Amino acid sequence: MKAMDVDAVRAFLLAADLQSFTRAADVLGTTQSAVSLKLRKLEEQLGRRLLERTPRHVRLSVEGLAFLGVARELVSSHDRAAAAFETEQRRLAIGINQQLVGSELPLLLKRMRDHDPNLLVEIRIAGTNELMQAQERGELDAVLVLRPEDRGKRGKIVFAETFSWFAAAGWEPRAGQPLPLATQGESCRVRMEAVRTLDRAGIEWREVFVGKGAAILGAAAVAGLAVALLARRAAPPGTVDVSGQLSLPTIRSQDVMLYSNLSDRRTRDALRVLTLAFQ
Repeated sequence: MKAMDVDAVRAFLLAADLQSFTRAADVLGTTQSAVSLKLRKLEEQLGRRLLERTPRHVRLSVEGLAFLGVARELVSSHDRAAAAFETEQRRLAIGINQQLVGSELPLLLKRMRDHDPNLLVEIRIAGTNELMQAQERGELDAVLVLRPEDRGKRGKIVFAETFSWFAAAGWEPRAGQPLPLATQGESCRVRMEAVRTLDRAGIEWREVFVGKGAAILGAAAVAGLAVALLARRAAPPGTVDVSGQLSLPTIRSQDVMLYSNLSDRRTRDALRVLTLAFQ
């Protein structure tokens, strides 16, 4: 068997991780048809079908799952060899809004590690204003935040985040009592939207827990302290969406913006992997 095309193996890993040829092509800076062609040639060379394709999904086949581990080793070894004589370690400092990150953070970090294990990654979790200011000071290369109120700085909309009401599985409100809420405090725009929507719907509420970040609000929900308005992706295990059960109003989605100062291809590619993993 002739040597495998490392770029084709890399395309396989991205398509498998992102479950999309289109997203894999975005990371690689190429077209979906080019990725499809590379993967077809790789499958023909191996004599195995690595990915199951449907109009909406791309999934690993049994043979693809068996190939996954050694494929990661191959690409990782290739990248280490290619970087053997680099004297400067690449660094990528990213800020992510605290509303967007929950229990799935380890998976996001794993995808970045698998993409470029030799990259030094720094992640800061905070509010939008704090992250925007840190980027302006040059402390962060890129930030992924809810659309700021000041729209003067040009950014890119990467997706729309949906929010809903979450509580512990089996949790029930006390009869005749206001809805207990866990929020990020009065300065939080998501909280403002939540209470404004509740007031419009004529639903009484009471703030019983204040914390910073989806992980902390999710913990309050799991503990049965309150109902928390969370991004769906950030809702932790042990919570359920109680919007229908409690007849709570729908919260409008929020644009998530990417602001980046990156010009280096390697760090841009890693950032692309992270943002696509969120979508």
